[in-house]
Amino acid sequence: MMTVAGRRLRVADWKGPDWHDTPDAPPPLVLFTGLGMNLEMIEPVVRALPERRVISFDAPGIGKSPDAFLPYTIPGLALTTGLLLDRLGVDKIDLAGFSWGGALAQQFAFQNQARVRKLVLAATSAGAAMLPGSPTIMTELMDPFQFTSARPLRKTLAMLYGGGAHDPVSLNAALPPTPWGWTCQLGAYAAWTSLPFLPLLDLPTLVMTDDDDQIVPPANGEMLHTLLPNSRLVRFGGGGHLFMLTRRSEFVVALTEFLDS
Repeated sequence: MMTVAGRRLRVADWKGPDWHDTPDAPPPLVLFTGLGMNLEMIEPVVRALPERRVISFDAPGIGKSPDAFLPYTIPGLALTTGLLLDRLGVDKIDLAGFSWGGALAQQFAFQNQARVRKLVLAATSAGAAMLPGSPTIMTELMDPFQFTSARPLRKTLAMLYGGGAHDPVSLNAALPPTPWGWTCQLGAYAAWTSLPFLPLLDLPTLVMTDDDDQIVPPANGEMLHTLLPNSRLVRFGGGGHLFMLTRRSEFVVALTEFLDS
């Protein structure tokens, strides 16, 4: 647990600050998770990444991070992330954001371009300007009860898997967010868009989508790819919105090849 800019956050630093601390070692990968996703849910992905230090945290009110006292914004949380990295002694990073975390990744990269070597955006969009997914599923997402109680949460996550899981996925790893934490995450995303600054993000970027994503349809990834001046697009199929978990092996291969190229 770390206190940064008045916020108490649960932070994960897999492999730690001394992992391959040499001049030619790759920079740490900072990974921002999706809406309501706690650290335990992404740990299988982190464990599958070879030879890389990974840093992430539970957003306020998510996982084991306590609620924020006041609502926060995406730019404000990006600023907090920068201060967190300062505390950890980390300067240059690779950055990946999944779903809601993709919004935070875009904002952080915009505010800290000199700090980001490469950017990965998976199952995400330009925020308020996004092309919406299935009306039925989007309605489920707006219902706090579906995410803030354990049984409905696992049922909703199973629905989000879409085409099915090729890699083992444990729903027991999901921890229900607090109602206030869930509300703050939704509110921060609803009030944010990256459209004005996307053409200014001139850094190597990998955009990933899945053809069966019913939350963030692939057209959103195509929009990001079009507006980002130095990007490439990778499309998966059959993994649903959570393809980083259900297609974990393919996701890790694509991510690693991009970061190491």
